[in-house]
Amino acid sequence: MTSNTLQIGDVLIIPTTSNETPSTPTPTPPSTNYTNYTVQRGDSLWLIANRYGTTVDAIKNLNNLTSNTLQIGQVLRIPTSTNYITYTVKSGDSLWTIARRYNTTVQELRNLNQLTSDVLQIGQQLQVPTA
Repeated sequence: MTSNTLQIGDVLIIPTTSNETPSTPTPTPPSTNYTNYTVQRGDSLWLIANRYGTTVDAIKNLNNLTSNTLQIGQVLRIPTSTNYITYTVKSGDSLWTIARRYNTTVQELRNLNQLTSDVLQIGQQLQVPTA
């Protein structure tokens, strides 16, 4: 990246660690215990904290925030103990098959990726939690 500005539709690769086989996506080892999140319309600190299994106070502390006010497009560091990979949807994939492959749930994939339907597109990028 050449700047800290993100545009809607930009794809971020979230670092993680894992012992995956070469046929699955290879994550980049994390340099810290947080993931970056870009604030979307309708987001609140509570919703983001709930989605990532953390607290409002933890997000505020990590980002040196003094209020709960967020701006669309703002990039927040979200503390996490869960590792994530960026998964690219392939032909034949469904939320169920991806969830099963990575030992998570369809609901967790929906929440993490802010999905409002189960319809996936080939080439779509999803954040997937790994153990």
